Amino acid sequence: MARRNDAAMRTRPALVAIAAVLLLVVGGGAAAWALFLRGDDVAPLSLPSTGPGASVVASAGSGTGAGGSAAPGSLPPASGSTLAVASIPGSWTIATGSVVGYRVRERLASLSADSDAVGRTSSITGSATINSAGGTLTVASADFSVDMTTLRSDRQMRDNRLRGDGIQTDSFPTATFKLTAAAALPAAATTGAAVDVTLHGDLTLHGVTKSVDVAARAQLNGSVIQVLGTLTFPFADFAIIAPNIGGFVAVQDTGSLEFLVNLAKS
Repeated sequence: MARRNDAAMRTRPALVAIAAVLLLVVGGGAAAWALFLRGDDVAPLSLPSTGPGASVVASAGSGTGAGGSAAPGSLPPASGSTLAVASIPGSWTIATGSVVGYRVRERLASLSADSDAVGRTSSITGSATINSAGGTLTVASADFSVDMTTLRSDRQMRDNRLRGDGIQTDSFPTATFKLTAAAALPAAATTGAAVDVTLHGDLTLHGVTKSVDVAARAQLNGSVIQVLGTLTFPFADFAIIAPNIGGFVAVQDTGSLEFLVNLAKS
């Protein structure tokens, strides 16, 4: 009887180990999805619908902006009325509350995940120049740079993974956009109304530079110009390989760059 009990005691840990391995193999995909790639369910960025001084919708789960701060961005102090048209021409620089980030759709095995993964940062620098000629305002130049190492989502495991996979922020820490064609602004832009504008320029991401057209909306909000835009593109355009965890969890081969930048007069 003692021999049987000893054998049983030796067998039990082995069975537990085998069961654990089976759970990892069979349930690994679901576990990876739940712990690493489950979507953030974060709404897209949008222009505020209220007046000057309104808050910018810039949250990204539990981590927005550099350092993972959960506080949403807010506009710099704005005047009580729209900036005078004569004051618009000149140099404008990135102001508080600006946000840039990514949005990608994830999949578990052959099924689509129920939400997107979203990462964002407020580590943005740059400026734009607006000229005026014959009563028409034109964005003559613009250069922006983003510190990709500060992108944060609601999953630290995802953020760490992207250091070496996907956008590989360790190897390609900076993304830039340079306007290469002047963009005329509709007359309504001086009234505080949101207007459509196409930004044609060079986007450098993951060490690759491509000419792109970004559909954007601009709005004069008090003393601040806000520009909202999204660019969806195949990862292959920028030599990005979509992350894949053992075939269980995969990211679709397209993604979106989202931004809402606030510009203040220099």
